[in-house]
Amino acid sequence: MLTLCLSLLLLTTDSSNQLTNKKEEVMKFELIQLPYAPDALEPTIGKETIEFHHGKHLQTYVNNLNKLIQGTPFENKTLKEIVAQADGALFNNAGQTLNHNMYFTQFSPYGGGRPTGALAEAINKGWGSFENFQKEFVKAGTELFGSGWVWLSKDKHGELVITKEINGSNPVVHGLSPLLGFDVWEHAYYLDYQNRRPDHLNALWKIVDWDIVSQRFNGSKK
Repeated sequence: MLTLCLSLLLLTTDSSNQLTNKKEEVMKFELIQLPYAPDALEPTIGKETIEFHHGKHLQTYVNNLNKLIQGTPFENKTLKEIVAQADGALFNNAGQTLNHNMYFTQFSPYGGGRPTGALAEAINKGWGSFENFQKEFVKAGTELFGSGWVWLSKDKHGELVITKEINGSNPVVHGLSPLLGFDVWEHAYYLDYQNRRPDHLNALWKIVDWDIVSQRFNGSKK
């Protein structure tokens, strides 16, 4: 009887550990918490857009990513490593998870204004002025056909570049360090701006947290 009880105990413990490990695998990547209330970015981004964009679209990408990495060499890799190396559905869901993590954390209800310090100097060096940079950035986002992203990134020499990334791609695939990304998928703006993509892009400058972007530029924040 004692032997039977011990066997049952070990079986129960093993099953519990397997369930715990399985849960940990599924939940390796989690939906990021917003650093502001869902209505805090209004009227630039409405509460309903935030709830759908963050709570549904991003949650789906995160769920898919966790399922797709199970049993693959990507299980123990970072999000940026997965995006840089993967392809297919795994790349798409990892890319959109990375894109949105950076997107939602670069905004603040107290944002706007303009960058300062080293980031401002780099922007002026690349485009002559902050205003010229803004025009080129919005132009790139407006001209991107279909769904995707426009990004400000830093290359290995510290120079800034603007890139257009289709669908769920991210500048890390080009060996760049992404700093600021505007989403031009329609789910990011259609409830607030319908088909007026340029209006959406121009409005986003009002909520950019340049402290966060500067920290990314300086390498102190991912």
